[in-house]
Amino acid sequence: MEPENPPELSQDSVSLLKRLAGPSSTKAGLTHDQTAINHVIAEASKGSKFYENEKRKDKELSERIAKILKQRDEALQGIDIRPIERNIDHLLEELESQRDLSQTVVHVDMDAFYCSVELLDDPSLQGKPFAVGGGVLSTASYEARKFGARSGMATFVAKKLCPDLILLKSNFERYSEMSDKVMNIFERYDPTMLAAGCDEGYLNITKYCEEHMVDADTCVQEIRDTVFRETSLTVSAGIAPNKMLAKICSDKNKPNGQYHLAFDHTSIKAFMHDLSIRKVPGVGRVNERLLEALGIKTCGDIFKHRATLQLMDKQFGLVFLLRTYLGIASNVVQPIQREEKKSIGAERTFHALSNKIQILRKLEEVAGELEDDMVRGGWTGKTVTLKFKLDTFQVFTRAKSFDRWVSSKKEDLFAIGKELLLPELPLTLRLIGLRLTKLKDLHAPEPLGGIKRFFEPANSSPRKRPRLASNAEDCNDEEHDTGEDHESMPGFYEEEENAEGRGFDAPDDEEQILISHDSNPLHHERRTRPPVSAPGPSRTRPSDSPFSATTSKPMSARQGDRVRHQDCPICGKLLETDNKGLNAHIDFCLSRNVIMEAQTDAQNTAKKSRDLVLSWPSSAKGKRKRKG
Repeated sequence: MEPENPPELSQDSVSLLKRLAGPSSTKAGLTHDQTAINHVIAEASKGSKFYENEKRKDKELSERIAKILKQRDEALQGIDIRPIERNIDHLLEELESQRDLSQTVVHVDMDAFYCSVELLDDPSLQGKPFAVGGGVLSTASYEARKFGARSGMATFVAKKLCPDLILLKSNFERYSEMSDKVMNIFERYDPTMLAAGCDEGYLNITKYCEEHMVDADTCVQEIRDTVFRETSLTVSAGIAPNKMLAKICSDKNKPNGQYHLAFDHTSIKAFMHDLSIRKVPGVGRVNERLLEALGIKTCGDIFKHRATLQLMDKQFGLVFLLRTYLGIASNVVQPIQREEKKSIGAERTFHALSNKIQILRKLEEVAGELEDDMVRGGWTGKTVTLKFKLDTFQVFTRAKSFDRWVSSKKEDLFAIGKELLLPELPLTLRLIGLRLTKLKDLHAPEPLGGIKRFFEPANSSPRKRPRLASNAEDCNDEEHDTGEDHESMPGFYEEEENAEGRGFDAPDDEEQILISHDSNPLHHERRTRPPVSAPGPSRTRPSDSPFSATTSKPMSARQGDRVRHQDCPICGKLLETDNKGLNAHIDFCLSRNVIMEAQTDAQNTAKKSRDLVLSWPSSAKGKRKRKG
């Protein structure tokens, strides 16, 4: 349904068209050529606040790309890249030597889950284009996807693409019920499976296949048949040696199919070579465009531009991309561990509100959701973050840290959120949320007492840990870390965080509740403040800081407790404070590098990258010799 006269965009940019299309433009079941559909979306959204915000973001990204390209050109000027490429080739050999083909990993993904469940309850929907959602679609049936309708899309845009679209309200209790049934089936084949959502998960079927003397294809077909027999729902699956490949493969034969990637490095590298970089888990829309600006559209292009990626490691994450090129990733499948949890939170999207009383009522409801999570899960924490989205679709956060564990009472959480929100009003909001970080597991054994706990290794999530504080000089200072924490490009999870609640204004009767149970640390320092708070951009203090959002003094120094002279074991300074103040100061010292890195002027990156090129090849080569 291509328009007779494609609309003229005020910002004539293919990237803007793609951005307006949303993050689900690669969903299975959509037409391959999205050009006409993207023009309809752009025309329908033109003039809206959403359109203006997306245009602003696209312009900012274009400016960022221009700076990065300038940095690249400056770093490459007069440099012989052949030594750099040789060293990266050695690194590729090292990564290749770590390839593990011993485990059979399966990614299982329910087909259009919400819609499939609705179809169970109303068979008359069979063959018709329908979707679940309100102001924004949560899921679209495969019939609706043929017209371009998809999750995250505004309902009125979807109806322009598909005039006969049937819209159903969400029934989360029913979806949760069916999800439990499906997950119970998956656990029969792998009791330690990793649930990646209500409708997908990872299984390691190596042991099951050995014990039951069946091959992987037979086992996966049995899983899919069992799901259909017991629930009447279909599931697609990908079979591969690791989680990344399995997830990519599960999308190959959707819906209701399975794909088995051969377990040898030649087949895997061939499979990855022509794969679009956007198909790789851990590469978001922003990073896709950044990579395309360097000429990297497929995974095979990573090798061609490996020297440039080394120079721009901070922006792109060299090790992650090299592992992607080789098709190497984690094959560890296990449930999310409690010690991996970084935050808990709840948020709600709603039609735009500017009334103070109504906004505070939403905040109070969110506080109640967070209280339930804290009590039920046995969590507390020391930093509370308020998140809010304006009617202009800009997202902001405000945080406050304490030297005590935060109360789980709804009233206390609401009071903290209110304290953070009131200085920002008046605002017109369409999303509000609260998140608790710096968590303490109330179910865990008591940790080591005293100062020793500050020097214990920090728990980190191998599943969701982007390189938040990597420096361009890292390749000089230490050997490349080829561990399992390189599973996304820098900034990927921040992009995912900001994508929540995406879409147009919902109608008055539509409200969406979003509860996050396993989130990554928020990057407050990268958010700009709304105009009501300050003229021009500024940066909020990172949540790891021991200082509160409303004072420049450590919290413990204001409690009136008895103080004494104590030495900081990190920086050696003599402090006049109590034990709580000392602990807060040590927290600050330990996180100082992260804070300083966040405040470093991006203009220095080019010079650092150039210095890196001049010294890295020989030093890295020397380190390999020492290892041998």
